Amino acid sequence: MSAPTVGRRSRGRTTRERVGGGSLRDPRRALALASAAVLTAAYVGVLYRITDVVGGTETLLALVAGTVVGAGLLARFLRPAVAFVLALALFVAGFAWYVLSVPNGLLLLNSFDSVLVDTAALLTGLSVLRITAAGTWALGFAPAPVFLSWYFAVRRRYVPAALVGGAALALFVLTGDAGVTLALLGAIGAFGAVGFGELERHGGRRAQGETLVVVLAAMVALPLVVSVVPGGAAGPLAPSGGGPATVEGSLLSADDRVPIQGSISLSPAVRFTVESDRGEYWRAGGYDRYTGGGWVRTGGSRPSPGLLREPPGNTTSLRQTFEAEASVNLLLGAWRPTSVSGAAAEGARLTELGGLQPAEALSAGDRYTVTSAVPNASPDALRGAGRAYPERIEERYLGLPESTPNRVERRTDRLTANAENPYDTARVIERWLEANKNYSLDVTRPGGNIADAFLFEMDRGYCTYYATTMVAMLRSQGVPARFVTGYTSGQQVAADRWVVRGLDSHAWVEVYFPGTGWVTFDPTPAGPRRAAERASVGDARGTNASSVDTGESADEPLTPTPVPGVDGSTGTETARGGQGDRAERLVEDTPAGANDTNGSAGVGPSTPREGAGNAAPGLDGGGGAGGEGGGPLGLPRPSREQVALGVVLLVGLTAGARRSGATGRAARAVWLRLPARGSPTEDTERAFARLEYLLSRRFRPRRPGETPREYLAVLDAGERARRVGTLHERARYGAGVSRAEADEAVALVDALVRERTPLLGRLRRSGGAGPDSI
Repeated sequence: MSAPTVGRRSRGRTTRERVGGGSLRDPRRALALASAAVLTAAYVGVLYRITDVVGGTETLLALVAGTVVGAGLLARFLRPAVAFVLALALFVAGFAWYVLSVPNGLLLLNSFDSVLVDTAALLTGLSVLRITAAGTWALGFAPAPVFLSWYFAVRRRYVPAALVGGAALALFVLTGDAGVTLALLGAIGAFGAVGFGELERHGGRRAQGETLVVVLAAMVALPLVVSVVPGGAAGPLAPSGGGPATVEGSLLSADDRVPIQGSISLSPAVRFTVESDRGEYWRAGGYDRYTGGGWVRTGGSRPSPGLLREPPGNTTSLRQTFEAEASVNLLLGAWRPTSVSGAAAEGARLTELGGLQPAEALSAGDRYTVTSAVPNASPDALRGAGRAYPERIEERYLGLPESTPNRVERRTDRLTANAENPYDTARVIERWLEANKNYSLDVTRPGGNIADAFLFEMDRGYCTYYATTMVAMLRSQGVPARFVTGYTSGQQVAADRWVVRGLDSHAWVEVYFPGTGWVTFDPTPAGPRRAAERASVGDARGTNASSVDTGESADEPLTPTPVPGVDGSTGTETARGGQGDRAERLVEDTPAGANDTNGSAGVGPSTPREGAGNAAPGLDGGGGAGGEGGGPLGLPRPSREQVALGVVLLVGLTAGARRSGATGRAARAVWLRLPARGSPTEDTERAFARLEYLLSRRFRPRRPGETPREYLAVLDAGERARRVGTLHERARYGAGVSRAEADEAVALVDALVRERTPLLGRLRRSGGAGPDSI
């Protein structure tokens, strides 16, 4: 009976040795686990960003920390097969929690095809942020890969640990949420975990570890080198990725998200002609989720029925016929569209935010007709609308990233202190932004939260900055609002005809009012924007550029673009027309200190502003053309991921320098040229040691048993070297040396060192140095 017992104990000891045999005091083990932590941080970093946008960062961090601890404890007892089953159970539980949290989620379980479609969409570029319950999805996803990867890492099975973590990160690379920097950081973590882990398991030497560190640094350096090769692509590690140069480009190429970029230009090319009884804002799409750096539209789309639901309250029916003048991939219409017809609109889809999407791109000459029910509520009706918002509206249109600084809310509190209702709150914010921020297309994209930066650190911007900031300010006050893109009405060429150009692409704000629905507000100053548009069209006409005009618009002056409540020509004129005096009074009554923005000028909304005419063909914002700002001396402020990559690069360069002997040479160079100082005896002995090093490099090292005097005599090193030797003998074997004699020895050797320095030595020899030089 004793033999089996011994066997069981032996197996137990073997398991414990396999799990914990690698002490953290072993640098190879520590580096392997640190690399696994880097890989985990890469994909958890994506989840952190998601929860920062939608809420739940503290819960995520606590969940991940608990999972790591649990994996470390259970790794000592669970066999790999059991651990895999447990990870699978965690994944299924997380998925079930997500499904149950989604409205009508149980219906998804009855439609497995829908689940497969959603999964395929994620794998082909659908951002996780587009999922309505993205926070729940992130919390449900995190435990399984974290547990399994750390289970294997603690058991010193680094290859499967890297495979599990790499698979989790690969998912976010496919969805587009990880980005190049996080993907590279995760790859370095996976490579390091496997490399250092194998060194630990097989007793690798220190030199091999240093070589591995150099390889990791090369993984960081290579993309940096490739990004600056002439003719190459834009730098992949730039703070802001490349993207469309205009808001219009963003609308045409990325209909699910609008990133906010830096400097932009205007495109005078004609896109549409519109037949309508009046000009309106031709709406392309709305966006509900603010990420801090841009906008994402959540939810999917469905086939558009023949008739769409009208908004509540008073409305005015407006019929519009659009004809494409170029290839475009969107359907426009005044808010709110209630029907769409025409060959170009066949198969159109409707987003959850009420926008129309074509089944395929429109070609020049394609026509379709939209009928809209434009909200027509009076200002008094909107003031009395109250705050009884539907729960679905509050859940979707009040969110701000958790990282949004509190000063945004505090500033808005002060600005709107005299506003007694959401309508007045919206009007005060709208007019304040118009009057206190300069309109310009030439801006540097700030780092961090766009709304916070525009409110406190920038004095100029264009429509995406104005609209983003207004939405953020409204949401901080509990007022549902969303970001909208499309086109202004364009150039009026007849009583019922409008020519819409690329430069008319625009971003504005919609605010929700119970009993009325969504009402348009536009905080972007109209006057400077119109001046920029006129300048762009005038320049294009002067160079005979193509596609600038139709037969009706050629040689005709541009008419001002109507703005809600200003020109009295839009569907919201009843809600806003004639209310300027009250809004101005509310702004003028703002408490002292509320207008203290850094460098903001108190310029009226119709005053031409600096930078408004600096337009060249193109328009507003996709992906970071201006680069990130906010760092010291105006330099870009690196992200946490970029700092981590910089640390890896620095450590790798240090290891490479050590392997090549560069660090030793650098240390000797410092020792030779900047000697430490101490007592006279110590200084004299250091001076002779430096002299001996110089002689060994110039002639030969001192042989064993050879005295310093003999060494200097054989080499015929010169009078200065012999003088240092004499002082060294006196300091070491005689009565000692004085401070003056020690300083003399140091000075003599310093002079010899300077002569041995290539440039200084040549200068000294050309200046007449004698033969007494080594």
